[in-house]
Amino acid sequence: MLAQLTLLKILPAKLAAQHVLILFPENKTLPQDLLHRELLQAVMTRRNIKLDAMSKTPLSANTDDGRLIVWAALDFSKEPFAQQVQVRKALQLLLGDQPKNITLIVLGVDTQRKQAAELAVYGAWVNSALLPLHKKKDERRALKKIELVGCSEQTIFAPLKAQAEGNILCRELTMLPPNELTPALYRARIKTLTKQNAWQVKEYDIKQLRKMGAGAFVAVAQGSADDDAAIVHVRYAHPKAKKTVALIGKGICFDTGGHNLKPARYMHNMHEDMNGSAVALGILLAATQSKLPVNIDCWLAIAQNHISPKAYKQNDIVTALNGTTIEIMHTDAEGRMVLADTLTLAARAKPDLMIDFATLTGSMAMALGARYSGVLGNREALLQRAVRVGKSSGERLCAFPLDEDYEAALDSKVADIKQCTLDGEADHILATRFLKRFVDDVPWLHVDLSASRCEGGLGAVASEVNGFGVAWGLHMLHD
Repeated sequence: MLAQLTLLKILPAKLAAQHVLILFPENKTLPQDLLHRELLQAVMTRRNIKLDAMSKTPLSANTDDGRLIVWAALDFSKEPFAQQVQVRKALQLLLGDQPKNITLIVLGVDTQRKQAAELAVYGAWVNSALLPLHKKKDERRALKKIELVGCSEQTIFAPLKAQAEGNILCRELTMLPPNELTPALYRARIKTLTKQNAWQVKEYDIKQLRKMGAGAFVAVAQGSADDDAAIVHVRYAHPKAKKTVALIGKGICFDTGGHNLKPARYMHNMHEDMNGSAVALGILLAATQSKLPVNIDCWLAIAQNHISPKAYKQNDIVTALNGTTIEIMHTDAEGRMVLADTLTLAARAKPDLMIDFATLTGSMAMALGARYSGVLGNREALLQRAVRVGKSSGERLCAFPLDEDYEAALDSKVADIKQCTLDGEADHILATRFLKRFVDDVPWLHVDLSASRCEGGLGAVASEVNGFGVAWGLHMLHD
């Protein structure tokens, strides 16, 4: 449950909360109406901090009655990402105490107060969530109440609350250990979400997928001891919708690398290889709670990449659902295999737009690190829009080329296409060229989630697993 939000038109004579965040516009002087202005000036003098440094470094102090006050100056000329980081740092000074209640005070002109309020309330919601923790003693306390002073526009917070719920769902699923989120358990969790949100659901289990000829998906799933893998189709329908968007998510619940076994260093955290599916579900949940007038088809490729006598291997040739024959080059390139057949199913429904999310390639992480994710697609205007929305949402994307001549590297002598190359050069581009074979001519974006885990947090979110993609996806739907 997210903390209850209460909007106050004026600052009460006595604050109820012991933890207070004050956000004000960066300027040459401190605002005259700044709460505890003298105390802040004393802190700045003692620490020899100039006012212009406060747009990077929030300050805190305790009042005589023991109240913790945090001040932060916001530079509204900076992009949303920088503002999110500043507010997140300020909130961490408060939330580290695990308060039950906090008060947020925003200053400035109306547009500045509204923007600061959105940043602060959303940041408080996503960073106070009690995510999965497996310790004998869990002494964490939930944030119960947020008081907001300085912005009373009630309507702006419902979409933010929905986005926060979607982000938290994404992070919660991604952080679950692999023994608690097997494909079978994941499918059960999706059915529960379906009942709670009145979604429609259809599962294509392994038996059905074999009959259908989905050889790319089955090749990966066949290495598991349990036949619990499936492509799960979840649908949200709005009565006034004129457009349909398909969200496709890679849901590899654990990735050993298969016969091309990962070393321990690279197998660690591979329970998070289902993050793409969690992003798709997070967007779906947020869109549902916001009642967005768009139909959403969510296609989740849920499986594990295990090593066993039945597991697929190098030099196998498999036939995908659309008839394409694939030469297997590396069993750790399983994500593009399960996505191939899932994209084929999604494309057959002829949506207006397809977006797939996947923690797909190490080369994207090498190219961008963990602070951006990469995006590729088959429409230039879509790519430009994706990058623009990345800037406005604070979840930044970098566009990569998808020129036809790259595909020569995937030419196979024995099949229609190689699954990948063995040298790994430009693999994020080659993987997308491979996937492009399965989308027909539907407008399509592929998001390679190199930013799904970022040490120290990213943007508005303080946890390493940050739910990157949920806010961006929602902004794309709104756009």
